[in-house]
Amino acid sequence: MDAAQRHDDVIRIGALEIRAADGLVLAGGRALTLSVREFGLLVALARSGGGIVRREDLYERVWGGELRTGDRSIDVYIHKLRVKLEEALTDWRFIHTHVGFGYRFAPEPSHPFHNAATNR
Repeated sequence: MDAAQRHDDVIRIGALEIRAADGLVLAGGRALTLSVREFGLLVALARSGGGIVRREDLYERVWGGELRTGDRSIDVYIHKLRVKLEEALTDWRFIHTHVGFGYRFAPEPSHPFHNAATNR
């Protein structure tokens, strides 16, 4: 990963640290409370090396099965994860949607016009 440092299954991306083996995510040194699914999605996306990961592939990796037509589970959990990350590290966006393709994990500075009032 270009922007990330990996050591013994620890992924560090700026102020975000993902300890996959421990089930722990630190944002600015503080532990984030994530569900099992949110954590699985974060790890799967962070390990993708900045590439786009299809929704079907995420579902298979995290849920262990095949994504059914019309199932929006991925989108719901991605939204929850995105909110938690952006509340913890307000100046950064980590998860990016590529409509029709999937999701990409890449840290990017948040735009100054994004704030609570804009309800991004």
